[in-house]
Amino acid sequence: MFRPGDAGWMSDPLPTLAPPELAAHLLGGSAALFPTDTLPALASCPSQAHQLWALKHRPAEKPLILMAANAEALLGSIGRPARPEWLAMAAWAWPGAVTLVLPAIGPVAEALNPGGGSLGLRLPACPQALALLELSGPLATTSANVSGQPPATTAEEAARQFAAVPLLGPMPWPEAGGMASTVLAWREGGGWQVLRAGALLPPGI
Repeated sequence: MFRPGDAGWMSDPLPTLAPPELAAHLLGGSAALFPTDTLPALASCPSQAHQLWALKHRPAEKPLILMAANAEALLGSIGRPARPEWLAMAAWAWPGAVTLVLPAIGPVAEALNPGGGSLGLRLPACPQALALLELSGPLATTSANVSGQPPATTAEEAARQFAAVPLLGPMPWPEAGGMASTVLAWREGGGWQVLRAGALLPPGI
């Protein structure tokens, strides 16, 4: 609990919910904020992903990222068999600050990347996030900022931008890396392409 004089203290308590209550809130169709190993995430169930674009005032052609508590749940969401190269990269990168963009079909891909034919997947190295994801199941996620504003780096910054959205408790959140994840996309002809160089880069790419 923050107290007056603490770094990052706010005069009004942050609207936090414990993991079981926040998972129920998400499964009920609402959005939530939680910490990761990089930047805070704004999240919803995949079937309710449309609200994230609305909350952020973000164009729907900018895809969302699927986070889950384990690689099996992530790779099971792409609607096609996983190639050995994808499994090898997932084993190297996860849990960690790497998003893998893989060819995907099916309802989850369509909800998070309408008409895009691919899905971004991430398994964060953050115990608090993983505990929530174990309860909620896979979540559609994006950075916690209104479109055009810098991404929030703390719970307080996220709460200022999304005052009506509850946060994962308890506080304080663990200190995060503060840099967005690396994004690697599988090319149609084979091999990986770096779409964004972030906190972690695999060797040889």
